[in-house]
Amino acid sequence: MSIVIRPLRSDERDAWQPLWKGYQEYYETNLDDVTDSLWNRLLNDDPDGPTCLVAEEDGTLLGLVQYLYHGTTWSPKQRIYLHDLYTVPESRGKGIGRKLIEAVYDEARKRGCDQVYWLTQDFNEDGRRLYDKVSSLTPFIKYTQKI
Repeated sequence: MSIVIRPLRSDERDAWQPLWKGYQEYYETNLDDVTDSLWNRLLNDDPDGPTCLVAEEDGTLLGLVQYLYHGTTWSPKQRIYLHDLYTVPESRGKGIGRKLIEAVYDEARKRGCDQVYWLTQDFNEDGRRLYDKVSSLTPFIKYTQKI
């Protein structure tokens, strides 16, 4: 059976949670305190998101992508910030990450967005090899201040 990319369903928390936790472990963080809130926001039908698409094969979720729409001062069109992308380690190399990114590109085109963008850490070498094939690296540097 082939890999299907589709929206997350409300009855899939038990299947989504290990993907979300795997993503956190990869980035050496713990977001347990926002997980319930995120789950609810993923399912609340806000047109700007966050939104989650999943990769499914034979009834098993193998990956996720979570993204947000937003306006910008640089364009009258919206953009998508691809916030989280994760595939289970044993399924990497099957093209799941690429399919998830391309599904977000499709959603951006449907909504008339002019850009999809994301951040990654410099040590994410496997991810960056894919990103170099499906997008363009920018020279921007991120600054942040917790409030």
